[in-house]
Amino acid sequence: MSTTATTGRPQGRTTGRPKVVVLGAGFAGLSAVRELDGVDADVLLVDKNAYNTFQPLLFQVSTGGLNPGDVTYSLRTFTGGRRRVGFRQGTATGVDAENKVLRMEGGDDVAYDYLIVSSGIAANYFGIPGAEEHTLTMYTRNGAVEVRDRLMTAFESAAKHTGGEPPCIVVVGGGATGTEMAGAIAELRNTYVAENYPELDPSRVRVVCIEMLDFVLAPFDDSLRQYARRSLEQRGVELRLGSAVAEVREDAVLLKGGEEIPSALTIWTSGVSAPKALSEWGFPQGRGGRLQTDPDLRIQGSDAVFAVGDVGAVDGAPLPQLAQPAIQTGKHAAANVKKLLAGQPTEAFSYSDKGTMAIVGRYSAVADIKWPFKGKFTGAIGWLMWMGLHITLLHSFRNRLAALTNIASHYVSRSGMQNVIVGEPRRVPQAGRSESDEPEAERDPQLEKQGGRAA
Repeated sequence: MSTTATTGRPQGRTTGRPKVVVLGAGFAGLSAVRELDGVDADVLLVDKNAYNTFQPLLFQVSTGGLNPGDVTYSLRTFTGGRRRVGFRQGTATGVDAENKVLRMEGGDDVAYDYLIVSSGIAANYFGIPGAEEHTLTMYTRNGAVEVRDRLMTAFESAAKHTGGEPPCIVVVGGGATGTEMAGAIAELRNTYVAENYPELDPSRVRVVCIEMLDFVLAPFDDSLRQYARRSLEQRGVELRLGSAVAEVREDAVLLKGGEEIPSALTIWTSGVSAPKALSEWGFPQGRGGRLQTDPDLRIQGSDAVFAVGDVGAVDGAPLPQLAQPAIQTGKHAAANVKKLLAGQPTEAFSYSDKGTMAIVGRYSAVADIKWPFKGKFTGAIGWLMWMGLHITLLHSFRNRLAALTNIASHYVSRSGMQNVIVGEPRRVPQAGRSESDEPEAERDPQLEKQGGRAA
């Protein structure tokens, strides 16, 4: 295990009660804290951000349907009303499992009796040249904001240079995130661009979705995949199924086989892995860098550290990287911590698959429901189910009200699509034009890619 030296003194165990540290404030981490609320122990939630991000709605932020604040929730607010629960903003750099210390950037280390690691995931670029350097991702609030700003700048730049090539937006990956992104961008083009950019022919503004498999939405039943495919094509998305990316350049994506697709913006949704920094923590890892756990969710070889959510693989079998597995594993790990505190044996985790959903566009979604009833749904019914579930899962009444109002305006009222939420401009590569033709917008360090550290 990591035993990196530190100049700080580990903080904790000042009350005489056991200390439980939850690292990461995603679905799994918050679920764990809720389960630990009221336990006779001091609980500390640690995250690099002071807010939780509701990731399933980030694609709405990136296409101007929601404000970033609609999908974020203050972690101080979350912990403030809970008994013996605190919050610490900081970046974890390692774990000294022998001495039960969570190493923190800056040396402000944290002692624990039990640690629940729920640090989430990062993009997996599979070693493809240029992918990390020239694509944007959708896993953080900052990432979604940068996609939005670059997308709107692409439209403005194309309108200003009417003699040039209209922008082509490329989405790599045909899973749920890629399908939702491609569908949302196509609808934005078909409504907002068509109405507000007389300089552009919206039919020439391309939206391309690249998927290595021969179908989109791999986890779904084939009938739902086919529906999603038809729905994307009806919205004008160009699907490149059975195609693999060979290289990503600043202004183009090259496919194996030789096709070159010009790109003003390339969005990477093709794969995820555990944060790279976890490889230095000394824990056993499996496919995608996920931490290997025993059936009770404790990391193999450890008696006090649990791994939950996207970052863990239960007994060598990774669960789907969705909200429900994260919520369930977080709750179960916390329940096992409570058993250990009470001197009781832990219990093995058993996943209850409640189904999965994906939205394609206005009144178009797919839903494969397995609990509390079984059924497969498409179209407006699937869309209403998707909408209702995601609004309900938001963490506060304020978030729900704001999201419901903005999404209703964005989807239900056609006029709402003509007033998208926009932000700061970003430089967008244009095919056939030198970078010197246009000054580069000042970079915002808060929007730089985050990498190398967990939670």
